[in-house]
Amino acid sequence: MQSSIPRNVVRSWCRQVSLPNRTTLVRHFASDKTPNRTALYAFHQKHGGKLVDFAGYWLPVQYSDQSIIKSHLYTRECGSIFDVSHMLQTYLRGKDVISCFESICTADIKGLRNGTGTLTVFPNASGGILDDLIVNRVADDVLYVVSNASRKDVDMANMSDAVASFKAKGKDVSVEFLSSDDQSLLAVQGPNAVATLQKLCSKDLTRLYFMNTTTDSIAGVDGCRITRCGYTGEDGVEISIPSAKATDIATALLDPSIGKLKLAGLGARDSLRIEAGLCLYGNDIDETTTPVEANLLWLVAKPRRVENNFPGSDKINSQIKNGVTRRRVGFKMDSGAAPARQHVDIYNNEQQKVGEITSGCPSPCLQQNVAMGYIREEYKKPGTEISLKVRDKHYHSTVSKMPFVATHYYQAPK
Repeated sequence: MQSSIPRNVVRSWCRQVSLPNRTTLVRHFASDKTPNRTALYAFHQKHGGKLVDFAGYWLPVQYSDQSIIKSHLYTRECGSIFDVSHMLQTYLRGKDVISCFESICTADIKGLRNGTGTLTVFPNASGGILDDLIVNRVADDVLYVVSNASRKDVDMANMSDAVASFKAKGKDVSVEFLSSDDQSLLAVQGPNAVATLQKLCSKDLTRLYFMNTTTDSIAGVDGCRITRCGYTGEDGVEISIPSAKATDIATALLDPSIGKLKLAGLGARDSLRIEAGLCLYGNDIDETTTPVEANLLWLVAKPRRVENNFPGSDKINSQIKNGVTRRRVGFKMDSGAAPARQHVDIYNNEQQKVGEITSGCPSPCLQQNVAMGYIREEYKKPGTEISLKVRDKHYHSTVSKMPFVATHYYQAPK
């Protein structure tokens, strides 16, 4: 990616497209209940946040100081702060906590070192994905989990049932679900994100590699958890902080004397994750899609495939051995094509429907429309030509590898 895209190109691109489809994004996750407020609700209003109901919370879709596209590009070129306090944060404890959690996920937690984590999924009995989440092995007897707000009730029930089952067998395990009233979560993403955070904490973050977690004080606030991860494809961290101090820490991170971070909202978060080829639950994965179909086989750790003792393991192992009929892949559309959003149909050269788009947007970095979706297995090879039917018109497209834009995760030296 170029370090800077000319302003005239950005303006031209802004006029051509609306990024992302805010109506679809918000409607998909809007709640019937009165939305909750994160600890940064007033802070967002003060800084010009345009708040919408997302997964049952008032969250900013963008800020008044810059468009979604400019916010997207600023994250790639410098760095942004996202309020993700709607996510479910959970601690599980006890000497049997690892075997308990492995009973409901596909990760090899036994094989993780303390202080490291991994992305994993909760599968159902049919191998479908109940949710995708990050589990961190804090210690031999402590796990820290971050999962999706839209699946909060499902995840809480799943973990609670597993804990209850183990406790009924005399096992030592407990679960604690953190309330957003007590604990907030900020994602600080982009090339300058960690360097800015480093000025506010004492630990050497150059030794905190991708999917590593630690605790430290931030801007004088004790008890903060820093995890090197994110949802943008850029280097960055997610920081779990006491809600009472969320505004103080966000204000400190925005201080121009220590860095040049800006606030960003749901709009940029969505387009950034699409460029990075990352799934959104409810769009790209759900209870009817398996990790194999979703091209997420790497989330099913090889030792767990051998153990064959997690929900849906028979189905998933069978698919690994025998194959599947559809697969999640990426698509790049020709210049001038309309953006392909969720539910757009995919056709082969004989005008037969062969799949469906699950997410898509104009890519600000590529200046090209991109998308992902499920296509029949025989069409999954990169370079395969297909067409996408947008508003009754077919547009030429090509199957593409993901991520669409190179990722910059801070990996440990090999």
